Amino acid sequence: MFVKQMQVSGFAVFAYIVACKVTNEALVIDPAAETDRILHEAESRGYQIKYIVNTHSHIDHIMGNKKMKELTNAEIIIHEKEAQSLIHQAPSMMQMFHAEPSPPADITVKDGDVITVGRTSLKVIHTPGHSPGSISLYHNGMVFTGDTLFVGGVGRTDLAGGSWQTLVSSIRDKLFTLPVETIVAPGHNYGDAPKSTIGREMAQNPYVGERAVY
Repeated sequence: MFVKQMQVSGFAVFAYIVACKVTNEALVIDPAAETDRILHEAESRGYQIKYIVNTHSHIDHIMGNKKMKELTNAEIIIHEKEAQSLIHQAPSMMQMFHAEPSPPADITVKDGDVITVGRTSLKVIHTPGHSPGSISLYHNGMVFTGDTLFVGGVGRTDLAGGSWQTLVSSIRDKLFTLPVETIVAPGHNYGDAPKSTIGREMAQNPYVGERAVY
């Protein structure tokens, strides 16, 4: 599996290209902005983007969907609980972020589903709390956590549909059950490093780690 982490937009969002090295099929996770740069990175390596996967429907993660779909004809994938909010964004937020509306989802997923490109598969883990349909995506040794778990932090829960207790449960009961060596690939560059591990977050994360009080 090929993985390329790319920081895009002024909001320190991490977009990811995930590709099968055998078939050259690829997907992009959260193409928030700079879609031309993301596409150039994929095409320069011979990869064809087949899917756009959104970890959740917040505007800072989906505002590149429209252009990426136009450029690649890729299908948009999101959790079934985020399908409506994906296309019903508040006009004030669209204006604030200078964003174009996303096309509707072509495919919706739920917990336990598998997204496959070539011979590479990502397992969908429903990790609500930041939003009702937030998902993480797991492949042997790596988990893409969106805005659920950051390096040394967690996603905010004060937006519509957010829940602190649900977020904590998602992290501790689902993500922290993954092998401790699993690489954490977060949705924003908010920590002291671009990636972490489950073991490090279990031990050191001040919000949900071993010493956390909540």
